[in-house]
Amino acid sequence: MIKVAIIEDEPAVRKEISYLVQQETDVELVGWSDTVTNAVKLIEEKQPDVILMDIQLRDGTAFDILKKLTVIPQNIIFITAYNHFAIKAIKYGALDYLLKPVDQTELNEALARYRRKSENNPQWMQRLSMAQEALHASELPESIALSSIQHVRIVPVHNIVYCKGDGPYTFFFLNDGTKELISKPLKYYEELLPQPYFLRTHQSYLVNRSHISGVNRSEYIVLKNKEEIPISSRRKNSILNQLFPEK
Repeated sequence: MIKVAIIEDEPAVRKEISYLVQQETDVELVGWSDTVTNAVKLIEEKQPDVILMDIQLRDGTAFDILKKLTVIPQNIIFITAYNHFAIKAIKYGALDYLLKPVDQTELNEALARYRRKSENNPQWMQRLSMAQEALHASELPESIALSSIQHVRIVPVHNIVYCKGDGPYTFFFLNDGTKELISKPLKYYEELLPQPYFLRTHQSYLVNRSHISGVNRSEYIVLKNKEEIPISSRRKNSILNQLFPEK
């Protein structure tokens, strides 16, 4: 049986999640908590396999709970209302999350991902730290976790030269000459890598401004590595104004 604990301070939401969890035939609900202090006690006593944890409680955050634990669990599924900053932070760490109201299908899929998990993730603490940093960052966080089918790679943002969208996928081209294929669309990363740091020069391209050396005939961005990235006609004026603002 998979032991599950729920950390949630909204009674109605907690009741609904409890009901959904108990519909799973191989899951045992071992307890719930609605405060940071009680959550720490529950996790250390019950040692659940999976924790469904609200990122924002009345008396603190999920990260406050994790700081107080002797051993940090690796199977946390964060729960959040549609809060732009919380979701953005979770995405930076490529962490698993569910939006309120929690949907049975999405919960099933999250638990299925746990069942498929075969080994510990040595980058787990780093990914949690990145998410916490992103939650409070006023500027672009230093790193982002890129989750592919094979692995999760922690990449400093300044090492991303550009991203190229291909339908539901995004290729990340890095300054060491390597690239990563991620099964998320370019629009997903446009929010995480925003202006003025990255420029959406074309429907298929998102370019790190720090790797731009110039513009060729107002049709192509020229990168420091000599590659050329197309500029779409409808974005041309905006791109040129950002790169060469009038004084």
